[in-house]
Amino acid sequence: MQIIKGAGEWAHPEAGDWVEHLKVPDLSIGTYCIPAGGADTQSPHTEDEIYVVTTGRATIVTPTGQEQVGPGAVIFVPAGEEHRFVDITEDLTLLVVFGPAYGSRAGG
Repeated sequence: MQIIKGAGEWAHPEAGDWVEHLKVPDLSIGTYCIPAGGADTQSPHTEDEIYVVTTGRATIVTPTGQEQVGPGAVIFVPAGEEHRFVDITEDLTLLVVFGPAYGSRAGG
């Protein structure tokens, strides 16, 4: 067992927008923060991904549609799917779970 302190908590953007808290072969957990009015510049990932919105409000856009999200929303994004958070009206904090671990399929 491991308690992951700070996961899903807002971190000032100067510290970087992505902080990885745990990485094991089959999954990784991190926090992704985008300030209100900020831009989401991420690219599609090679791993499946789950976002849990812990604070803030935004719209997530994918090739199949868009949806407004806020605290408590849980979003599944399959590996390789284009996705972006836009119209970020409040500082957005996302608890992110990758399966398998983030970057583990890259280059392979």
